[in-house]
Amino acid sequence: MHLNPYGADAVNLAADLANRRPSSAEELADRCRTAGLVVEAPVTSSDLPPVLAALDAWEKAVDASDERERAALVNRCLADAAAYPRLTDHAHSGWHLHYRDDTQPLGRVLPALIFVGTALHLSGRGMHRLRRCAVSDCSAIFADTSRTGRQRYCSHPCANRDAVRRHRAKAAR
Repeated sequence: MHLNPYGADAVNLAADLANRRPSSAEELADRCRTAGLVVEAPVTSSDLPPVLAALDAWEKAVDASDERERAALVNRCLADAAAYPRLTDHAHSGWHLHYRDDTQPLGRVLPALIFVGTALHLSGRGMHRLRRCAVSDCSAIFADTSRTGRQRYCSHPCANRDAVRRHRAKAAR
């Protein structure tokens, strides 16, 4: 049963925004739209600070030392971003469930979306499926959406770079 699509898309948007923080409301709106988020209300400079604060809190959850700490941090953020679920047909795209009021500004909507998506991702795929890249000089965050749940790198270039490093280290022995 497919309950909703928020998990992977929202957590990947969170990782994208956390890895490369938006510097303006316009950039935030553009990147949300590019990720497939319908942005109906005008995005203003007042939307950026709450989103950046939510990303700071989200990074703490990513870097949590264990599952219980991660769950506690996500739960705290869910409570802060609390909104009651509702049916909506915004943009006439068909009725579906939203976890916030359609009239809220992006600065309130996006944190709720990020933390609901993160909670769905972690509870549905595994609490370990949110981490930083295994390459020592890369601190990028990624959501592991692989079939096996063993993804260690943020991208193919990082995986290849680490494989070359391991190969050269082995060959030098």
